[in-house]
Amino acid sequence: MTAYEFSDNRLSKLDGFQVEIDEAHERADIVLHRPPYNVVSMPQRDQLRLVFEALDQDDRVRVIVVRSIGEHFSSGGNIGGFMEATPETVSKLAWNIASPARCAKPVIVANRGYCFGVGFELSLACDFRIASETAQYALPEQKLGQIPGSGGSARLQKMIGITRTKDIVMRSKRIAARQALEWGIVTECVADKDLEAATDKLVDELRTFSPLAQRTAKKLLDDTEDSTLAIAIELEGHCYSRLRQSEDFKEGVEAFNQKRTPKFIGR
Repeated sequence: MTAYEFSDNRLSKLDGFQVEIDEAHERADIVLHRPPYNVVSMPQRDQLRLVFEALDQDDRVRVIVVRSIGEHFSSGGNIGGFMEATPETVSKLAWNIASPARCAKPVIVANRGYCFGVGFELSLACDFRIASETAQYALPEQKLGQIPGSGGSARLQKMIGITRTKDIVMRSKRIAARQALEWGIVTECVADKDLEAATDKLVDELRTFSPLAQRTAKKLLDDTEDSTLAIAIELEGHCYSRLRQSEDFKEGVEAFNQKRTPKFIGR
């Protein structure tokens, strides 16, 4: 992997993280790197948004991975920064941290150790969460006289229901990786030594599919999360119909009939 070069001068010096690209595997990694706990600063949140927007437009990148250096993903945000930030800045917190969800491309997050506060919220905004058995998840804001402010309680309630969400949010309760898997918070739980290998495997799997079909599936699922069943089925039909006209669908059918691996181009 090599360092990613941004044209936006706001990203000339990244705050607490780095971005790497592996063109051979069509992959970009956003790597939290502020040891020992990878605390997320206020400026870092806005930079993360800009990075996701840039990577979303880069044709070299098929899959985005969010990971960290060290034994902890992130212990959360910089508490002092909240007291110093203006109300306008604070009001943008959820928008910035929702960047993985708005990104059209698949986003994988690899969690180990502490995954608290905004670290948890950032992970919840990703499409796939792979957890090391060492991972612990929590939204500890109640201990500060606050509530989650970057989408944590809202996303959790959609995933696991109000009862379990109240248990996590109102008690600032820590959830171990295995329990998070059982509750449907994480996609996969693996031994700590296997976290990188499991992430690499999922990246390579996602790259075998049509980029167009992947983008369509992600947007359809996100857009219909709150809709009625009838509306969801109707929108699914329209998306299916549009994909029928794509070069990738034609290639997929031809490859299936010819018993060969398809070569998707994203159109």
